Amino acid sequence: MDRKLIIVGIGETAALAFEYFTHDSPYSIAGYSVERAFLKENVYNELPLVPLEELEQHFPPMEFDAFVAVSSTRLNRLRTRLFLTVKEKGYSCASYISSQAFVWRNVEIGENCFIFEDNTVQPFVKIGNNVVLWSGNHIGHNTVIRDNCFIASHVVISGFCDIGENCFLGVNSTVINNITVARDCFIGAGALIQKDTEEGKVYQTVGTEASKVGSLRLFRIKE
Repeated sequence: MDRKLIIVGIGETAALAFEYFTHDSPYSIAGYSVERAFLKENVYNELPLVPLEELEQHFPPMEFDAFVAVSSTRLNRLRTRLFLTVKEKGYSCASYISSQAFVWRNVEIGENCFIFEDNTVQPFVKIGNNVVLWSGNHIGHNTVIRDNCFIASHVVISGFCDIGENCFLGVNSTVINNITVARDCFIGAGALIQKDTEEGKVYQTVGTEASKVGSLRLFRIKE
């Protein structure tokens, strides 16, 4: 029998959560919730939409699980605050693990995690609560990803790494083996991390500059 799930959030991440949980999990979506200040109507996606402050009155935690579907806003602080609020109300938080992800048998995964397709998660990895692994990442053996992290697409985290709480790792970033990424770090797209980082720092590469020669001139196109 399908288990009943409430999605907290009504943005892009919530739309993805609805799609994945509905078509690739044992859950059925029963409704949505947002904080009262953001409540504009009482129906969303043809399902009930209720204020988070009253969530347990509409959907008792003994009968429903929850999933906080929020992105990396404010270095994951918004998702974390809502996750903790839901937990304080007594809910169990579901994790989604794509059937198209490779997750080894002894990997440990916490609550409210969102693991997309084409992730490779090797043996002895530990993933904390409230972690997002977008599509196509490699998480090397014996690595620890701590609570509230957001790992964007096609990130390589090598073996025996420790990724601290609340970190964001951007698209195509790489962390070599035996590295500690301290908490609250922002690792930009394409960055290469070859030594331990400092807490609360930003590590990013310079973006590619446009060539002085335009594309039409380069290919000798005359229009």
